Amino acid sequence: MFGFKGLMKTKTALLAAFLLTACAIGRAEIFEQILVKVNGEIFTKSDLEQRQIGILRQKGQQIDLKSATGDAQLRKALDEITPQLMVDVVDEMLLLQRGKELGYRIGDDQFKSIVDNIKKENKIETEEQFQAALKSENMTLADLRRNLEKTVIIQRVQQNEVMGKIGVTEDEARSYYDAHLSEFTSAPSVTLREILVSVPTDPKGINAAADEAAQAKAAELRQRVTTGGDSFEKLASEVSESPSKANSGLIGPLNLGDISPDLRKIIDAMKPGDVTDVIRTNRGYQILKLETKTQAETMPFAQAHEQIGERVFTDKRKVEYQKYLDKLRAQAIIEWKNEDIKRAFLEGLKQQGAGVSGDGSGVKN
Repeated sequence: MFGFKGLMKTKTALLAAFLLTACAIGRAEIFEQILVKVNGEIFTKSDLEQRQIGILRQKGQQIDLKSATGDAQLRKALDEITPQLMVDVVDEMLLLQRGKELGYRIGDDQFKSIVDNIKKENKIETEEQFQAALKSENMTLADLRRNLEKTVIIQRVQQNEVMGKIGVTEDEARSYYDAHLSEFTSAPSVTLREILVSVPTDPKGINAAADEAAQAKAAELRQRVTTGGDSFEKLASEVSESPSKANSGLIGPLNLGDISPDLRKIIDAMKPGDVTDVIRTNRGYQILKLETKTQAETMPFAQAHEQIGERVFTDKRKVEYQKYLDKLRAQAIIEWKNEDIKRAFLEGLKQQGAGVSGDGSGVKN
């Protein structure tokens, strides 16, 4: 558990933090408590509170600070989210700094284009509606631009520094295919049609006469579709007492692995067009017709090539992106001003499985 004692001294302060908007918090703070410096750039207590509030709101967590357990609930929630939050904060700062080193920025035309798309996607037709939408999010146009610029810069760094340098060779594609054949193999399946004759329920137990009548009706229907010349589909749509009646009794396709062993044994001995004997089920008496049966089929390598490339690329991207972040952290000067937050960061790295030794490469007290 991370105490964060220096960050939350009283219940009143906690309640105030939840009631204030993110922007209001930032503007109300005159004397900031610095938690960490990343290459000289600061991250403060109010920055942290702003992010914590945002995450808790996104999660929809309702914490009653007036109750006796309110403080404990909030501390538990913050202990859960703060480790990963601090890793994300440091990584974001490093990526933005790298993007600015590379000269990335968002131009006026690009910003206008993004805003126009936002308006279109949210059906915002007037400037008044747009300003009202910003106000409802406690944002100004400048706040929106800063947030968008962060996103654009980080995406460009990711694309140009990581993803743009990743390629997939034929040997890698073939190795992935051979090791993951099951991903490219379809399961055997069947499509059936059914006619159901239900047995009326009786609170006193099984009604033998009703059961015998239903069985006899099912046998008569089976005779009509096997030797009487009647269409199975037509009878299913007229007399079946199953919901599948609406589709002329059609069921499936069904994965053979999802079918009961007893029924699968029957189906295995059938070929398309065959009709089962009358089968007693918990719904009544059932007759099945096998429409189609497909065997397990493996997609050829050439046909699966595009899918393989995407999957190998995704796997490599995760690895290479993590390596890139590890490199940025190792090269950075990270000065911690709060031990609790430093421990949260290191715990976040541990949870993430990121490369870190001692108190963290590049991490300074």
